[in-house]
Formats: sequence, C-alpha cells, structure tokens
Amino acid sequence: QVQLVESGGGLVQTGGSLKLSCAASGGTVSNHVMGWFRQASGKERQFVATISRSAGRMNYADSVKGRFTISRDNTKNTVYLQMNSLKQEDTAVYYCAATPAPFGINIYTTPNQYNYWGQGTQVTVSS
Repeated sequence: QVQLVESGGGLVQTGGSLKLSCAASGGTVSNHVMGWFRQASGKERQFVATISRSAGRMNYADSVKGRFTISRDNTKNTVYLQMNSLKQEDTAVYYCAATPAPFGINIYTTPNQYNYWGQGTQVTVSS
C-alpha cells in the first residue's frame, strides 16, 4: 500500500510560481506511473500532468502546457509539480496519484487509472 503526501501548496499572486511535492511511503515511486490532478470547488477532478516510470515520457493538460513541469526523483521517492505563470483558474486542490505499471513509457490521464491518492494540497491564486 502506497501512501502519498502532498506539500507545497499555498496562496500566490497571479503570475507567481509554486512547486508541489509528493512524497511516497510504503512503496517505491520508481515502480509507479505518477500523476497530478486538481479539483476546483464544485467541479470534477481533472488531469494536470503525468510522468512515466522511466521519466522518459510526460503528458500535460492543454491548460497547463508550457507553464507546469512534472518531474520525479526516484532516489527521494518524490514527484514534483513546478507551476509557473499561475492564473486564477489554477486555483484548486491538487492531488498526487500513483499506480503500478510496467517499466517504460506508459502514462495515464484519467483518475480511474490510478490506485493510490494523496490527501491533496490547496493552491490559491489571487489577482
């Protein structure tokens, strides 16, 4: 059973940056495809970014392409989401997710493809 704990959320002004971290325990991040999702108040959870086990392939939602970067440090059992040029519409609770996968470039973009979830971290972008 993998436990995921997100951190790094907070309040930031439009145009600012934040870096979210997702620390895993009870399992090895290197054996999992990792993803970030977000859920704004009153809306469904939506895909943000995903990274393959090999870190050779990433995918991003169109709304964050060019602004967000997902990365992983398997030695620290941690995945990151660097968020730049933040907009008010980025305001949401951000969730880290993990799912076991074969080694390679598999990536997953829908919530039901992930087995494990963190508790979420709030990101609020003010004007």
